[in-house]
Amino acid sequence: MSYIDLPEFEDMSPKIQDKARPILEKTGSLGEIFKLLAIDEKIYFATDAMVQGYLLDETYLSYDVKEAIALLISQENSCKMCVGVHKNIAKMLGVSEEKIEAVLNGIDTMPVDQKEKDLLHFCVRASKKDNYKMQQEDLEKLFQLGWSKNEVIEAVAIVGYFNYINTLSNVFGLGE
Repeated sequence: MSYIDLPEFEDMSPKIQDKARPILEKTGSLGEIFKLLAIDEKIYFATDAMVQGYLLDETYLSYDVKEAIALLISQENSCKMCVGVHKNIAKMLGVSEEKIEAVLNGIDTMPVDQKEKDLLHFCVRASKKDNYKMQQEDLEKLFQLGWSKNEVIEAVAIVGYFNYINTLSNVFGLGE
């Protein structure tokens, strides 16, 4: 239950209603985060562009890695709503229940290679308030493992997105 009143479909701008209509037709409801973002058209469309560009479009990182980052950062930020949403998204993308649970039990329990584990540890570290302490050596380690600059930039952008969306969700009491 949100700490503030959230708009219903009929209270949203026509442009946002156009985006909401297919969701309503498919699922029958709009999530609280959608409604929160719909309060401000500019924020809604900026956020939607990030979701499309980072998470939904085919990009440098696999959907498995992107969803692992989503789950890890949302868990790190204690965003129960986002963890729940991304567990379901991961399942829809074909990620096994075992792998999802392994992610939530910690990176080192995941059935993935060390290269992926190192990227995920880097992402969790990048999500912290003291990420300004990261050094060139931290990046070089990833590059030496075979991660490209594009993959690392994308991973950090996804981390930033989840710090952003988790903050919105937590501050406004979504999913409580």
